[in-house]
Amino acid sequence: MHALRHFYASVLLDAGESIKAVSAYLGHADAGFTLRTHTHLMPTSETRTRKAVDAVFRKARRRPAAQ
Repeated sequence: MHALRHFYASVLLDAGESIKAVSAYLGHADAGFTLRTHTHLMPTSETRTRKAVDAVFRKARRRPAAQ
């Protein structure tokens, strides 16, 4: 059952649910506890991270060079 709680919290956070909501769903008074205890790096995290960094570089390339 404990592993299922970890999975539940991680899946919701990975899907974009707020930590405050997940904390409430799990019955925690402190969202920090939820983050420290029930979240894990999900397989899609790496892809989202790469896309976020790529987007920043694409934006920077579009800007005209400072003269």
